[in-house]
Amino acid sequence: MKTIIITGPSGSGKSILSEKLSRLFSNTIVIKTDSYYRDSKFIKFLSILISDLYDRPLSIKKRDLMNNLKSIDKRERFIITYHYEFKSRQSIKKKMDLNYKIKDQFLIVEGIFAHRLDINYKGCTNIICTEDKEICLQRRMNRDQNERGRNIKEVNRKFFRSWNLFYQNIEHYRNNNETIILNPSEKGSYDELLIKLNNISKKN
Repeated sequence: MKTIIITGPSGSGKSILSEKLSRLFSNTIVIKTDSYYRDSKFIKFLSILISDLYDRPLSIKKRDLMNNLKSIDKRERFIITYHYEFKSRQSIKKKMDLNYKIKDQFLIVEGIFAHRLDINYKGCTNIICTEDKEICLQRRMNRDQNERGRNIKEVNRKFFRSWNLFYQNIEHYRNNNETIILNPSEKGSYDELLIKLNNISKKN
């Protein structure tokens, strides 16, 4: 199984890209780092003291996420993953059944923290999604107002902090791994990626 890492700033098209690829390549397993946000009383209290806590890896259940990746590597039949409700800030456990029948199978790890896990990235296809900052802000605005009940002022504040934190931490990942810089909305870049992934899947 080949691992694809999809990271990028908020609103850059990570989820759209992972959804496209999972539909295109049969039996792709998708792990979203956003699903692993903590919901304990302690983390909620800490978020009052640290305003950008949810843009830092401390906010996710990293151990659970890494254990699930190890379970997938061992080809276990199911894992216990999560669905995070952003409005209520509650984490809900769910069972994910896994199918390993396809040889040219991909595992996608997608999210703003995907490049900050304990993974051997040199063995992965590393994708950094990029998009114009204003377009990313508008996408974030639409999503957070409609799906997460946030007001314009709150979205603006969270977006710019998230944007700055992402670019403060991405250089180490870029400098130490082979990466693909991709705008998911540009057809030419997307087509080039598909050619690369098709070649990889044939080698598996």
